[in-house]
Amino acid sequence: MTAGGPVIVAIDAGTTSVRARRFDPRGGPDRWASRPVTQHFPHPGWVEHDASEIWTAALGCVVDVLAGDSEVAAIGITNQRETALAWNRRTGRPYGRAIVWQDRRTADTCDALRRDGAEDLVRTRSGLVLDPYFSATKYAWLITQGEVPVDEDLALGTIDSWLVWNLTGGACHVTDTSNASRTSLMDLSSCEWDTELADLFGVPLAALGTIVPSSGVVGHTAARGDLPAGIPIAGLAGDQQSALFGQACFEPGQVKNTYGTGSFVVMNTGSVPVDPVPGLVTTVAWTLQGRDPVYALEGSVFVSGAAIGWLRDGLEIIADSSETEALASQVDSSDGLVIVPAFTGLGSPWWDPHARGTILGITRGTTAAHLARAVVEAMALQTHDVLAAMAAASHHGVRELRVDGGASVMGLLLDLQAALDAVTVRRPEDLESTSRGAVYLAGLATGIWDSPAEVAQLWTSAADHDPVLARDRFGDLDALVHRWHRAIENCRAWSQDLASH
Repeated sequence: MTAGGPVIVAIDAGTTSVRARRFDPRGGPDRWASRPVTQHFPHPGWVEHDASEIWTAALGCVVDVLAGDSEVAAIGITNQRETALAWNRRTGRPYGRAIVWQDRRTADTCDALRRDGAEDLVRTRSGLVLDPYFSATKYAWLITQGEVPVDEDLALGTIDSWLVWNLTGGACHVTDTSNASRTSLMDLSSCEWDTELADLFGVPLAALGTIVPSSGVVGHTAARGDLPAGIPIAGLAGDQQSALFGQACFEPGQVKNTYGTGSFVVMNTGSVPVDPVPGLVTTVAWTLQGRDPVYALEGSVFVSGAAIGWLRDGLEIIADSSETEALASQVDSSDGLVIVPAFTGLGSPWWDPHARGTILGITRGTTAAHLARAVVEAMALQTHDVLAAMAAASHHGVRELRVDGGASVMGLLLDLQAALDAVTVRRPEDLESTSRGAVYLAGLATGIWDSPAEVAQLWTSAADHDPVLARDRFGDLDALVHRWHRAIENCRAWSQDLASH
Protein backbone atom coordinates (compact mmCIF):
# COMPACT_ATOMS: atom_id res chain seq x y z
CA MET A 1 0.00 0.00 0.00
CA THR A 2 1.60 3.24 -1.06
CA ALA A 3 1.26 6.67 0.51
CA GLY A 4 -1.17 9.01 -1.16
CA GLY A 5 -3.60 6.31 -2.28
CA PRO A 6 -7.30 6.02 -1.54
CA VAL A 7 -8.62 5.55 1.98
CA ILE A 8 -10.71 2.71 3.39
CA VAL A 9 -13.60 3.22 5.80
CA ALA A 10 -14.63 0.67 8.40
CA ILE A 11 -18.12 0.62 9.89
CA ASP A 12 -18.18 -1.08 13.29
CA ALA A 13 -21.79 -1.58 14.36
CA GLY A 14 -21.45 -2.68 17.98
CA THR A 15 -23.86 -3.38 20.79
CA THR A 16 -23.77 0.04 22.45
CA SER A 17 -22.47 2.27 19.65
CA VAL A 18 -21.80 2.52 15.94
CA ARG A 19 -18.39 3.75 14.91
CA ALA A 20 -16.61 4.53 11.68
CA ARG A 21 -12.85 4.72 11.22
CA ARG A 22 -11.04 6.01 8.18
CA PHE A 23 -7.73 4.34 7.45
CA ASP A 24 -4.98 6.07 5.50
CA PRO A 25 -2.97 4.42 2.72
CA ARG A 26 -0.47 2.98 5.23
CA GLY A 27 -3.18 1.13 7.10
CA GLY A 28 -3.34 3.56 10.01
CA PRO A 29 -6.54 5.19 11.27
CA ASP A 30 -6.60 8.95 10.76
CA ARG A 31 -10.24 9.82 11.45
CA TRP A 32 -13.03 8.33 13.50
CA ALA A 33 -16.61 9.04 14.51
CA SER A 34 -18.97 7.41 16.99
CA ARG A 35 -22.66 7.56 17.84
CA PRO A 36 -24.43 5.73 20.68
CA VAL A 37 -27.06 3.06 20.13
CA THR A 38 -29.91 2.78 22.60
CA GLN A 39 -30.55 -0.60 24.20
CA HIS A 40 -34.15 -1.34 25.13
CA PHE A 41 -35.12 -3.79 27.90
CA PRO A 42 -38.90 -4.23 27.63
CA HIS A 43 -39.01 -7.39 29.78
CA PRO A 44 -36.54 -9.31 31.97
CA GLY A 45 -34.08 -11.11 29.69
CA TRP A 46 -35.16 -9.16 26.61
CA VAL A 47 -32.73 -6.83 24.80
CA GLU A 48 -33.71 -4.87 21.69
CA HIS A 49 -32.33 -2.28 19.27
CA ASP A 50 -34.01 0.16 16.91
CA ALA A 51 -32.67 -0.90 13.50
CA SER A 52 -33.40 2.52 11.98
CA GLU A 53 -31.30 4.14 14.69
CA ILE A 54 -28.40 1.81 13.81
CA TRP A 55 -28.62 2.71 10.12
CA THR A 56 -28.88 6.46 10.81
CA ALA A 57 -25.88 6.26 13.15
CA ALA A 58 -23.83 4.29 10.61
CA LEU A 59 -24.59 6.69 7.78
CA GLY A 60 -23.79 9.70 9.94
CA CYS A 61 -20.48 8.23 11.09
CA VAL A 62 -19.38 7.40 7.54
CA VAL A 63 -20.22 10.87 6.29
CA ASP A 64 -18.34 12.39 9.24
CA VAL A 65 -15.11 10.48 8.58
CA LEU A 66 -15.21 11.01 4.81
CA ALA A 67 -15.54 14.77 5.28
CA GLY A 68 -15.71 15.42 1.54
CA ASP A 69 -12.90 13.08 0.48
CA SER A 70 -13.77 11.52 -2.87
CA GLU A 71 -11.00 8.93 -3.24
CA VAL A 72 -12.38 6.03 -1.22
CA ALA A 73 -11.16 2.56 -2.13
CA ALA A 74 -13.76 0.59 -0.21
CA ILE A 75 -16.00 0.23 2.82
CA GLY A 76 -15.63 -2.69 5.21
CA ILE A 77 -18.36 -3.62 7.69
CA THR A 78 -18.11 -5.46 10.97
CA ASN A 79 -21.05 -5.93 13.26
CA GLN A 80 -22.55 -7.31 16.45
CA ARG A 81 -23.43 -10.85 15.48
CA GLU A 82 -26.59 -12.92 15.98
CA THR A 83 -28.76 -9.82 16.39
CA ALA A 84 -31.78 -10.50 14.18
CA LEU A 85 -34.25 -8.21 12.48
CA ALA A 86 -36.96 -8.24 9.84
CA TRP A 87 -37.82 -5.54 7.34
CA ASN A 88 -39.94 -4.88 4.27
CA ARG A 89 -37.97 -4.97 1.04
CA ARG A 90 -40.45 -2.66 -0.70
CA THR A 91 -40.74 0.07 1.92
CA GLY A 92 -37.39 -0.43 3.66
CA ARG A 93 -39.05 -0.18 7.08
CA PRO A 94 -38.16 -2.62 9.86
CA TYR A 95 -40.85 -4.75 11.44
CA GLY A 96 -40.47 -3.71 15.05
CA ARG A 97 -37.16 -3.71 16.88
CA ALA A 98 -34.17 -5.97 16.31
CA ILE A 99 -33.63 -8.76 18.84
CA VAL A 100 -30.11 -8.38 20.23
CA TRP A 101 -27.66 -11.26 20.65
CA GLN A 102 -27.91 -10.93 24.45
CA ASP A 103 -31.66 -11.54 24.40
CA ARG A 104 -32.89 -14.71 26.16
CA ARG A 105 -36.58 -14.76 25.23
CA THR A 106 -36.27 -17.94 23.17
CA ALA A 107 -34.64 -20.05 25.89
CA ASP A 108 -37.81 -22.16 26.28
CA THR A 109 -37.95 -22.72 22.51
CA CYS A 110 -34.39 -24.01 22.57
CA ASP A 111 -35.22 -26.29 25.50
CA ALA A 112 -38.20 -27.72 23.61
CA LEU A 113 -36.12 -28.39 20.50
CA ARG A 114 -33.51 -30.07 22.67
CA ARG A 115 -36.14 -32.31 24.25
CA ASP A 116 -37.32 -33.21 20.76
CA GLY A 117 -33.82 -34.44 19.90
CA ALA A 118 -32.79 -31.60 17.57
CA GLU A 119 -29.47 -30.82 19.25
CA ASP A 120 -27.44 -33.36 17.27
CA LEU A 121 -28.65 -32.07 13.92
CA VAL A 122 -27.93 -28.46 14.86
CA ARG A 123 -24.49 -29.30 16.27
CA THR A 124 -23.44 -31.51 13.37
CA ARG A 125 -24.73 -29.31 10.57
CA SER A 126 -24.14 -25.77 11.87
CA GLY A 127 -21.38 -26.30 14.46
CA LEU A 128 -23.45 -24.41 17.04
CA VAL A 129 -25.43 -25.33 20.13
CA LEU A 130 -29.13 -24.87 20.72
CA ASP A 131 -29.15 -21.54 22.51
CA PRO A 132 -31.17 -18.30 22.28
CA TYR A 133 -27.86 -16.53 21.60
CA PHE A 134 -28.01 -17.52 17.91
CA SER A 135 -30.27 -15.98 15.28
CA ALA A 136 -32.58 -18.76 14.10
CA THR A 137 -34.95 -18.80 17.06
CA LYS A 138 -35.00 -14.99 17.01
CA TYR A 139 -36.17 -15.05 13.37
CA ALA A 140 -38.80 -17.61 14.30
CA TRP A 141 -39.99 -15.45 17.22
CA LEU A 142 -40.31 -12.39 14.96
CA ILE A 143 -42.54 -14.40 12.64
CA THR A 144 -44.66 -16.23 15.22
CA GLN A 145 -44.79 -13.74 18.09
CA GLY A 146 -43.85 -10.48 16.41
CA GLU A 147 -46.52 -10.96 13.75
CA VAL A 148 -44.11 -10.32 10.88
CA PRO A 149 -45.85 -11.17 7.59
CA VAL A 150 -44.21 -13.94 5.58
CA ASP A 151 -44.48 -12.78 1.98
CA GLU A 152 -42.27 -11.85 -0.96
CA ASP A 153 -41.43 -8.51 0.65
CA LEU A 154 -40.02 -10.03 3.84
CA ALA A 155 -36.29 -9.69 4.46
CA LEU A 156 -34.58 -11.32 7.43
CA GLY A 157 -31.02 -10.60 8.34
CA THR A 158 -28.30 -9.79 10.81
CA ILE A 159 -26.89 -6.27 11.14
CA ASP A 160 -24.42 -6.71 8.25
CA SER A 161 -27.32 -7.54 5.93
CA TRP A 162 -29.29 -4.52 7.13
CA LEU A 163 -26.39 -2.10 6.61
CA VAL A 164 -25.47 -3.41 3.15
CA TRP A 165 -29.12 -3.30 2.10
CA ASN A 166 -29.36 0.35 3.13
CA LEU A 167 -25.96 1.40 1.80
CA THR A 168 -26.82 -0.01 -1.62
CA GLY A 169 -30.29 1.50 -1.65
CA GLY A 170 -31.93 -1.90 -1.38
CA ALA A 171 -29.99 -3.39 -4.29
CA CYS A 172 -28.13 -6.06 -2.29
CA HIS A 173 -29.48 -8.45 0.33
CA VAL A 174 -26.42 -10.43 1.42
CA THR A 175 -24.57 -11.76 4.44
CA ASP A 176 -21.05 -13.12 4.65
CA THR A 177 -20.00 -16.61 5.69
CA SER A 178 -18.88 -15.54 9.16
CA ASN A 179 -22.22 -13.94 10.03
CA ALA A 180 -24.24 -16.70 8.35
CA SER A 181 -22.37 -19.28 10.42
CA ARG A 182 -23.83 -17.68 13.57
CA THR A 183 -27.48 -18.12 12.63
CA SER A 184 -27.82 -21.94 13.12
CA LEU A 185 -29.11 -22.02 9.53
CA MET A 186 -25.89 -22.50 7.51
CA ASP A 187 -24.25 -25.82 6.66
CA LEU A 188 -20.73 -25.38 7.98
CA SER A 189 -19.15 -27.56 5.31
CA SER A 190 -20.84 -26.12 2.21
CA CYS A 191 -21.28 -22.55 3.53
CA GLU A 192 -24.83 -22.56 2.13
CA TRP A 193 -28.23 -22.18 3.77
CA ASP A 194 -29.53 -25.56 4.93
CA THR A 195 -33.11 -26.50 4.10
CA GLU A 196 -33.46 -29.00 6.94
CA LEU A 197 -32.29 -26.50 9.54
CA ALA A 198 -34.60 -23.84 8.12
CA ASP A 199 -37.54 -26.22 8.38
CA LEU A 200 -36.57 -27.14 11.94
CA PHE A 201 -36.64 -23.54 13.09
CA GLY A 202 -39.49 -22.41 10.84
CA VAL A 203 -37.47 -19.79 8.97
CA PRO A 204 -38.25 -19.07 5.28
CA LEU A 205 -34.97 -19.28 3.36
CA ALA A 206 -36.27 -16.95 0.64
CA ALA A 207 -36.23 -14.12 3.19
CA LEU A 208 -32.51 -14.53 3.97
CA GLY A 209 -29.71 -12.83 2.08
CA THR A 210 -27.29 -14.51 -0.31
CA ILE A 211 -24.17 -15.83 1.43
CA VAL A 212 -20.99 -14.15 0.10
CA PRO A 213 -17.26 -14.25 0.99
CA SER A 214 -16.01 -12.06 3.83
CA SER A 215 -13.54 -10.40 1.47
CA GLY A 216 -14.93 -9.48 -1.94
CA VAL A 217 -16.93 -6.68 -3.56
CA VAL A 218 -20.62 -7.35 -2.84
CA GLY A 219 -22.11 -4.08 -4.06
CA HIS A 220 -21.64 -0.33 -4.31
CA THR A 221 -23.09 2.55 -2.36
CA ALA A 222 -26.12 4.41 -3.58
CA ALA A 223 -26.18 8.18 -3.09
CA ARG A 224 -27.69 8.66 0.37
CA GLY A 225 -27.58 12.29 1.50
CA ASP A 226 -23.92 13.26 1.72
CA LEU A 227 -22.75 9.70 1.02
CA PRO A 228 -21.52 9.47 -2.60
CA ALA A 229 -22.56 6.67 -4.91
CA GLY A 230 -20.23 4.03 -6.28
CA ILE A 231 -18.03 3.16 -3.28
CA PRO A 232 -17.32 -0.61 -3.25
CA ILE A 233 -18.52 -2.51 -0.20
CA ALA A 234 -15.76 -5.10 -0.06
CA GLY A 235 -15.40 -6.52 3.46
CA LEU A 236 -17.99 -8.13 5.76
CA ALA A 237 -17.38 -10.02 8.98
CA GLY A 238 -18.96 -10.59 12.35
CA ASP A 239 -17.18 -8.59 15.01
CA GLN A 240 -15.27 -11.45 16.63
CA GLN A 241 -14.09 -12.97 13.36
CA SER A 242 -13.12 -9.50 12.20
CA ALA A 243 -11.10 -9.01 15.38
CA LEU A 244 -9.34 -12.35 14.77
CA PHE A 245 -8.41 -11.13 11.29
CA GLY A 246 -7.44 -7.70 12.60
CA GLN A 247 -5.17 -9.39 15.15
CA ALA A 248 -3.44 -11.17 12.24
CA CYS A 249 -4.17 -14.58 13.76
CA PHE A 250 -3.64 -16.29 10.44
CA GLU A 251 -1.99 -19.48 11.74
CA PRO A 252 -3.79 -22.43 13.37
CA GLY A 253 -3.45 -22.27 17.14
CA GLN A 254 -3.36 -18.49 17.35
CA VAL A 255 -6.09 -17.17 19.63
CA LYS A 256 -7.57 -13.76 20.26
CA ASN A 257 -9.80 -12.61 23.09
CA THR A 258 -11.85 -9.43 23.01
CA TYR A 259 -12.70 -8.12 26.46
CA GLY A 260 -15.76 -6.16 25.40
CA THR A 261 -19.35 -6.16 26.62
CA GLY A 262 -18.90 -9.91 26.55
CA SER A 263 -15.64 -11.78 26.25
CA PHE A 264 -15.11 -13.65 23.02
CA VAL A 265 -12.31 -16.16 22.60
CA VAL A 266 -11.63 -17.34 19.05
CA MET A 267 -8.99 -19.81 17.86
CA ASN A 268 -7.91 -20.21 14.24
CA THR A 269 -8.19 -23.94 13.45
CA GLY A 270 -7.30 -23.82 9.75
CA SER A 271 -9.13 -25.11 6.70
CA VAL A 272 -10.93 -28.03 8.39
CA PRO A 273 -13.71 -27.44 10.94
CA VAL A 274 -13.16 -29.05 14.34
CA ASP A 275 -15.82 -31.62 15.24
CA PRO A 276 -18.36 -30.19 17.68
CA VAL A 277 -17.33 -30.47 21.33
CA PRO A 278 -19.30 -29.58 24.47
CA GLY A 279 -18.97 -25.99 25.54
CA LEU A 280 -17.54 -24.58 22.32
CA VAL A 281 -18.89 -23.80 18.88
CA THR A 282 -17.26 -24.35 15.53
CA THR A 283 -17.66 -21.40 13.21
CA VAL A 284 -16.38 -19.87 10.00
CA ALA A 285 -13.59 -17.41 10.73
CA TRP A 286 -13.57 -15.84 7.27
CA THR A 287 -13.62 -16.62 3.57
CA LEU A 288 -11.37 -14.79 1.14
CA GLN A 289 -12.54 -14.49 -2.46
CA GLY A 290 -11.66 -17.65 -4.38
CA ARG A 291 -10.22 -19.49 -1.37
CA ASP A 292 -11.47 -22.18 0.99
CA PRO A 293 -13.03 -21.03 4.27
CA VAL A 294 -10.89 -20.68 7.37
CA TYR A 295 -12.58 -22.12 10.45
CA ALA A 296 -12.38 -21.33 14.14
CA LEU A 297 -13.33 -22.60 17.57
CA GLU A 298 -15.12 -20.02 19.64
CA GLY A 299 -16.12 -19.62 23.24
CA SER A 300 -18.53 -16.83 24.09
CA VAL A 301 -18.71 -15.29 27.55
CA PHE A 302 -21.88 -13.25 27.76
CA VAL A 303 -20.81 -10.77 30.45
CA SER A 304 -17.25 -9.49 30.73
CA GLY A 305 -16.76 -5.73 30.46
CA ALA A 306 -20.48 -5.41 31.20
CA ALA A 307 -19.64 -6.48 34.75
CA ILE A 308 -17.51 -3.35 35.06
CA GLY A 309 -20.51 -1.39 33.83
CA TRP A 310 -22.48 -3.00 36.65
CA LEU A 311 -19.90 -1.79 39.18
CA ARG A 312 -20.27 1.69 37.73
CA ASP A 313 -24.00 1.98 37.02
CA GLY A 314 -25.56 -0.64 39.28
CA LEU A 315 -23.47 -0.50 42.44
CA GLU A 316 -22.02 2.98 41.80
CA ILE A 317 -18.71 2.09 43.45
CA ILE A 318 -16.79 3.65 40.55
CA ALA A 319 -17.59 6.74 38.53
CA ASP A 320 -15.77 5.61 35.39
CA SER A 321 -14.70 2.23 34.03
CA SER A 322 -11.09 3.39 33.95
CA GLU A 323 -11.07 3.39 37.77
CA THR A 324 -11.52 -0.39 38.01
CA GLU A 325 -7.89 -1.48 37.99
CA ALA A 326 -6.76 1.08 40.55
CA LEU A 327 -9.59 0.09 42.89
CA ALA A 328 -9.00 -3.66 42.42
CA SER A 329 -5.26 -3.18 43.04
CA GLN A 330 -5.88 -1.73 46.49
CA VAL A 331 -6.12 -5.31 47.78
CA ASP A 332 -3.82 -8.27 47.12
CA SER A 333 -6.72 -10.67 46.55
CA SER A 334 -10.50 -10.83 46.63
CA ASP A 335 -10.17 -12.44 50.08
CA GLY A 336 -12.32 -15.42 49.09
CA LEU A 337 -15.04 -13.32 47.43
CA VAL A 338 -16.29 -14.78 44.14
CA ILE A 339 -18.59 -13.01 41.67
CA VAL A 340 -20.05 -14.97 38.76
CA PRO A 341 -21.56 -12.31 36.45
CA ALA A 342 -24.11 -14.62 34.81
CA PHE A 343 -26.56 -11.75 34.38
CA THR A 344 -27.98 -13.20 31.15
CA GLY A 345 -27.02 -16.84 31.64
CA LEU A 346 -23.70 -18.63 31.19
CA GLY A 347 -22.02 -19.01 27.84
CA SER A 348 -18.98 -21.18 27.10
CA PRO A 349 -18.12 -23.72 28.23
CA TRP A 350 -21.31 -24.16 30.29
CA TRP A 351 -24.11 -23.02 27.96
CA ASP A 352 -26.74 -22.54 30.63
CA PRO A 353 -29.26 -19.81 29.70
CA HIS A 354 -31.01 -20.31 33.05
CA ALA A 355 -27.96 -19.49 35.21
CA ARG A 356 -27.97 -16.17 37.05
CA GLY A 357 -25.38 -14.02 38.73
CA THR A 358 -23.90 -15.12 42.05
CA ILE A 359 -21.87 -13.47 44.81
CA LEU A 360 -20.32 -15.78 47.39
CA GLY A 361 -17.89 -15.28 50.23
CA ILE A 362 -19.06 -11.89 51.52
CA THR A 363 -17.79 -11.04 55.00
CA ARG A 364 -18.00 -7.99 57.23
CA GLY A 365 -14.59 -7.06 55.88
CA THR A 366 -15.65 -7.06 52.21
CA THR A 367 -15.01 -3.67 50.60
CA ALA A 368 -15.56 -2.02 47.25
CA ALA A 369 -11.98 -2.96 46.37
CA HIS A 370 -12.75 -6.65 46.93
CA LEU A 371 -15.81 -6.38 44.69
CA ALA A 372 -13.73 -4.78 41.92
CA ARG A 373 -10.99 -7.40 42.35
CA ALA A 374 -13.55 -10.23 42.15
CA VAL A 375 -14.96 -8.78 38.91
CA VAL A 376 -11.50 -8.61 37.33
CA GLU A 377 -10.85 -12.19 38.47
CA ALA A 378 -14.19 -13.29 36.96
CA MET A 379 -13.21 -11.82 33.60
CA ALA A 380 -9.96 -13.80 33.59
CA LEU A 381 -11.49 -17.00 35.00
CA GLN A 382 -14.26 -17.10 32.40
CA THR A 383 -11.64 -16.83 29.67
CA HIS A 384 -9.51 -19.46 31.43
CA ASP A 385 -12.37 -21.96 31.27
CA VAL A 386 -12.79 -21.35 27.55
CA LEU A 387 -9.07 -21.67 26.81
CA ALA A 388 -8.92 -24.94 28.75
CA ALA A 389 -11.77 -26.32 26.65
CA MET A 390 -10.05 -25.18 23.44
CA ALA A 391 -6.76 -26.78 24.41
CA ALA A 392 -8.58 -30.07 24.98
CA ALA A 393 -10.51 -29.89 21.70
CA SER A 394 -7.87 -28.53 19.36
CA HIS A 395 -5.07 -30.36 17.63
CA HIS A 396 -2.98 -27.20 17.88
CA GLY A 397 -3.27 -26.15 21.51
CA VAL A 398 -3.14 -22.49 22.50
CA ARG A 399 0.09 -21.09 21.08
CA GLU A 400 -0.43 -17.41 21.88
CA LEU A 401 -3.22 -15.16 23.11
CA ARG A 402 -3.69 -11.76 21.50
CA VAL A 403 -6.12 -9.45 23.27
CA ASP A 404 -8.12 -6.32 22.57
CA GLY A 405 -11.24 -4.55 23.76
CA GLY A 406 -11.62 -1.82 26.33
CA ALA A 407 -10.63 -3.87 29.38
CA SER A 408 -7.39 -5.07 27.80
CA VAL A 409 -5.69 -1.91 29.03
CA MET A 410 -5.70 -3.43 32.54
CA GLY A 411 -2.31 -4.90 33.29
CA LEU A 412 -3.75 -6.69 36.33
CA LEU A 413 -6.24 -8.54 34.13
CA LEU A 414 -3.68 -9.54 31.50
CA ASP A 415 -1.11 -10.66 34.07
CA LEU A 416 -3.73 -12.81 35.76
CA GLN A 417 -4.76 -14.27 32.38
CA ALA A 418 -1.17 -15.12 31.50
CA ALA A 419 -0.59 -16.72 34.90
CA LEU A 420 -3.81 -18.76 34.85
CA ASP A 421 -3.23 -20.16 31.37
CA ALA A 422 0.58 -20.33 31.19
CA VAL A 423 0.54 -18.53 27.85
CA THR A 424 2.02 -15.26 26.61
CA VAL A 425 -0.66 -12.58 26.37
CA ARG A 426 0.00 -9.89 23.75
CA ARG A 427 -1.79 -6.56 23.44
CA PRO A 428 -1.44 -4.71 20.11
CA GLU A 429 -0.71 -1.04 19.56
CA ASP A 430 -4.17 -0.59 18.07
CA LEU A 431 -6.85 -2.03 20.36
CA GLU A 432 -9.57 -1.54 17.75
CA SER A 433 -8.89 -4.89 16.09
CA THR A 434 -12.50 -5.27 15.00
CA SER A 435 -12.54 -2.29 12.65
CA ARG A 436 -9.00 -3.08 11.51
CA GLY A 437 -10.12 -6.55 10.44
CA ALA A 438 -12.92 -5.08 8.33
CA VAL A 439 -10.43 -2.73 6.68
CA TYR A 440 -7.98 -5.54 5.94
CA LEU A 441 -10.74 -7.69 4.40
CA ALA A 442 -11.89 -4.78 2.22
CA GLY A 443 -8.32 -3.86 1.29
CA LEU A 444 -7.49 -7.40 0.20
CA ALA A 445 -10.59 -7.46 -2.00
CA THR A 446 -9.67 -4.20 -3.72
CA GLY A 447 -5.92 -4.80 -4.18
CA ILE A 448 -4.68 -2.48 -1.43
CA TRP A 449 -2.83 -5.46 0.06
CA ASP A 450 -1.82 -8.57 -1.85
CA SER A 451 -2.01 -11.25 0.82
CA PRO A 452 -2.64 -11.96 4.52
CA ALA A 453 1.14 -12.27 4.93
CA GLU A 454 1.49 -8.62 3.91
CA VAL A 455 -1.27 -7.69 6.35
CA ALA A 456 0.46 -9.61 9.17
CA GLN A 457 3.47 -7.31 8.89
CA LEU A 458 1.28 -4.40 9.97
CA TRP A 459 0.50 -5.95 13.38
CA THR A 460 2.64 -4.60 16.24
CA SER A 461 2.61 -5.41 19.96
CA ALA A 462 2.39 -2.74 22.64
CA ALA A 463 2.85 -5.08 25.61
CA ASP A 464 3.65 -8.75 26.16
CA HIS A 465 2.66 -10.39 29.46
CA ASP A 466 4.94 -13.29 30.33
CA PRO A 467 3.22 -16.12 32.25
CA VAL A 468 6.24 -16.90 34.47
CA LEU A 469 6.76 -13.29 35.53
CA ALA A 470 3.01 -12.70 35.90
CA ARG A 471 2.55 -15.61 38.30
CA ASP A 472 4.65 -13.84 40.92
CA ARG A 473 1.84 -11.28 41.36
CA PHE A 474 -0.70 -13.82 42.58
CA GLY A 475 -1.19 -16.37 45.32
CA ASP A 476 -2.65 -19.87 45.06
CA LEU A 477 -4.21 -19.91 41.61
CA ASP A 478 -5.44 -23.50 41.99
CA ALA A 479 -7.49 -22.43 45.01
CA LEU A 480 -8.83 -19.46 43.05
CA VAL A 481 -9.99 -21.73 40.22
CA HIS A 482 -11.49 -24.20 42.70
CA ARG A 483 -13.56 -21.50 44.42
CA TRP A 484 -14.67 -20.21 41.03
CA HIS A 485 -15.97 -23.59 39.90
CA ARG A 486 -17.83 -24.07 43.18
CA ALA A 487 -19.55 -20.72 42.59
CA ILE A 488 -20.39 -21.72 39.01
CA GLU A 489 -22.24 -24.79 40.28
CA ASN A 490 -24.28 -22.64 42.67
CA CYS A 491 -25.61 -20.37 39.92
CA ARG A 492 -26.57 -23.07 37.42
CA ALA A 493 -30.25 -23.38 36.38
CA TRP A 494 -31.23 -20.68 38.91
CA SER A 495 -34.15 -19.20 36.94
CA GLN A 496 -35.59 -22.67 36.32
CA ASP A 497 -35.43 -23.45 40.04
CA LEU A 498 -37.28 -20.22 40.83
CA ALA A 499 -39.97 -20.98 38.26
CA SER A 500 -40.60 -24.47 39.70
CA HIS A 501 -41.30 -23.21 43.25
